[in-house]
Amino acid sequence: MSLIKIEHLRKEYPNATPLKDVNAEINAGDIISVIGPSNSGKSTLLRCLYQLEKPTSGKVFFDGTEITSPDCPIDFIRRKMGMVTQSISFFHNLNIIENVMTAPINILKMPKQKAYDEGMELLKRVGLAERALNSPSELTEGEKQRAAIARAMAMKPEVLLFDETISSLNPAMVAEVVQVIRKLASEGMTMLVVTHEMNFAREISNRVFYMDEGVIYEEGAPEQIFDNPGKEKTGAYIKRLNQLNLEIKNAGYDFAGFTSELERYARDLLLPEKLIKNIRLVFEEIVSQNLVPYSEVYYNEYPIKIVAEMTDTDDRLRMNINYSGMQYDPTEGTVDLSAVIVKNIAENVNYTYENGINNIDILFKKAA
Repeated sequence: MSLIKIEHLRKEYPNATPLKDVNAEINAGDIISVIGPSNSGKSTLLRCLYQLEKPTSGKVFFDGTEITSPDCPIDFIRRKMGMVTQSISFFHNLNIIENVMTAPINILKMPKQKAYDEGMELLKRVGLAERALNSPSELTEGEKQRAAIARAMAMKPEVLLFDETISSLNPAMVAEVVQVIRKLASEGMTMLVVTHEMNFAREISNRVFYMDEGVIYEEGAPEQIFDNPGKEKTGAYIKRLNQLNLEIKNAGYDFAGFTSELERYARDLLLPEKLIKNIRLVFEEIVSQNLVPYSEVYYNEYPIKIVAEMTDTDDRLRMNINYSGMQYDPTEGTVDLSAVIVKNIAENVNYTYENGINNIDILFKKAA
């Protein structure tokens, strides 16, 4: 028997219907990553499960009990499920251990000493025991997310819901939170994780829900969804996530915006910080320092196209730079500083010129 059963769940707003007809069964121990484009209903699904939103129609059963029924007490749901969101609300007049203790004392009627002891044990599990007496404002964003996980765990839930928990964190903070989630997964906690971090989803999940058109459009094991999706929209979405396309049309392009896009793409793939810096440096040296000035002064040939993608075989990152005009290779030579920098960073650099098209293919070294 499934732990959670979702039947024909629908959620309508005045100007949108994010959930049209969602049906799913979630078993104890499942770790399900929920992926899909923006506004496809991922967060709405979690909010309906946790009853932060009331579904327009449909039913959700938890271990045989209909939690969407008006007669189902909210305390029952809060005991069964915990939720961690991107935007975390703490009681700022309380310190961290008091925030963790509040729900067990008020909802579970747990004695204060027991709530304190168990709360401290949870903070220890997420690496925050030494921050127990700090106020929420004194924590970093990564520490706040870990404290929120401890607070959710304090209710002894059977299921944890994570809604874009790591999307706004920098790489170091992402690693902190991901480590805690991995530990929970190894302990058999049932989890639904809304995420756009595909490498994380592939690694941690035993099932993936791809949401689109107001439904769970396709579901399957990570290797199926990411490597061999059965439906066209799923395949297009996965390909788009794994590949970044940039196009420079003139010298007045937004340099800061382009480098920011490259960094965002690399961080979504959970690449090491050293590799992210190398990717940005190659873009600056080849494109910004060489191709744009030469295109403007000598060739005036645009666009310059940049494609970044992960290789299919060994998860290395490849960057392809393509531009028309006269033959010009900014990676040539052993004296030019840009060429030296790029060749030191890259594992392989290959330049070709054919039919008026310059092409530079760069394979990056794996970075620790």
